Amino acid sequence: MAVNVETLEKLERKITLSVPLSAIQSEVDARLQKVARTVKMDGFRPGKVPMSVVAQRYGYSVQYEVLNDKVGEAFAAAVNEAELRVAGQPKITEKEGAPEGEAQFEAVFEVMPEVKIGDLAAAEVEKLSANVDDAAIDKTVDILRKQRRTFTERAAGEAAADGDRVTVDFEGKIDGETFSGGKAEDFQFLVGEGQMLKEFEDATRGMKVGESKTFPLAFPADYHGADVAGKTADFLVTVKKVEAPNLPEVNEEFVKTLGVEGGSVAALRDDIKKNLEREVKFRVQGRNKQAVMDALVSVAELDLPKASVQAEVGRLLEGARAELQQRGIKDAAKAEIPEDIFLPQAERRVRLGLVVAELVKTNNLQATAEQIKSHVEELASSYEKPEDVVRWYFGDRNRLAEVEAVVIENNVTEFVLGKAKVTDKAVSFEELMGQA
Repeated sequence: MAVNVETLEKLERKITLSVPLSAIQSEVDARLQKVARTVKMDGFRPGKVPMSVVAQRYGYSVQYEVLNDKVGEAFAAAVNEAELRVAGQPKITEKEGAPEGEAQFEAVFEVMPEVKIGDLAAAEVEKLSANVDDAAIDKTVDILRKQRRTFTERAAGEAAADGDRVTVDFEGKIDGETFSGGKAEDFQFLVGEGQMLKEFEDATRGMKVGESKTFPLAFPADYHGADVAGKTADFLVTVKKVEAPNLPEVNEEFVKTLGVEGGSVAALRDDIKKNLEREVKFRVQGRNKQAVMDALVSVAELDLPKASVQAEVGRLLEGARAELQQRGIKDAAKAEIPEDIFLPQAERRVRLGLVVAELVKTNNLQATAEQIKSHVEELASSYEKPEDVVRWYFGDRNRLAEVEAVVIENNVTEFVLGKAKVTDKAVSFEELMGQA
């Protein structure tokens, strides 16, 4: 029997589902018989409860379950016969005036859109490239030296400078009252390295042992401590110790502490270069991938399923609440967050997902087993025991699915770059890494 599909809007469809009442009753009877064999009731032996009693107690719930199952089966059969790809869940309501012996329902739902990808040759993409130079290697060596620095107490009368480790007592008050976490003794931090808020570091810089200072500090509105976020506190800080940093020399002894094979400074620099080149590769891929996705969206035409967009809004909303909870916001799960602020991002994600899926399908850009294996090995190569990391990835289907998604996106990126109008742009290592 042909399925009559009615178009309501761009992607919205409606079909009528018919379910024979005899089929419903037959299934209800079969399920009640099964329940009767195991149900326990006071006054009856197991398996000996009369069917009339079983039906009275369980009949409504069993009938509800059967009806849902039969309607679901009818809907699945109908959309399969009509060759429709459904987006989201259908809204099913009972229809009045059904023929005798039948129950009828109307199912309203959305279908997946037709995706039209325009001429990729007309798309413009800026393709980035970057190299790892000696300055980048030098900067990484300096970071490694800082990680292994020691400290020596400064001479009396010497002021605290950037890079110094200071030991302080402090107390902060808001409206004259000390707040939770606002007081500490023998507290250590490094000046000028962002471990404290800027006003705190600025106040401490230049102070000497034994000196005290009072200063105001305005907590940012998004500060992790919800009780003080957006408020201004008055702080009293007293410096008890100032220690200057001592950086180790870059020699073979220093290299050995890092566990670098070869033990020479040259081997260290080679190792750093390989790691930086790997990081540069991933960052360049990420930036180029973003440019390609922007280009894809600009040349694609499609209608967005409202159900898919709403589902994506729900995921973004859930993620926002989880982030608030991690930042210590009370009752984050109940936070009033307007859904419409996520709508543009949700629409873009759905649009991009549909466009990429269409491009992958029509151009056979699926990830191969060799590509997935190669990508996992590349990710693992930066770890001390790569073979353990490889096993970790291949030991879980979800982790492999994430790798597969990345590989597919890389395939799409390379495919589009091979078709589009590409402008090459070289960027510095600092700019790529967000240091400039």
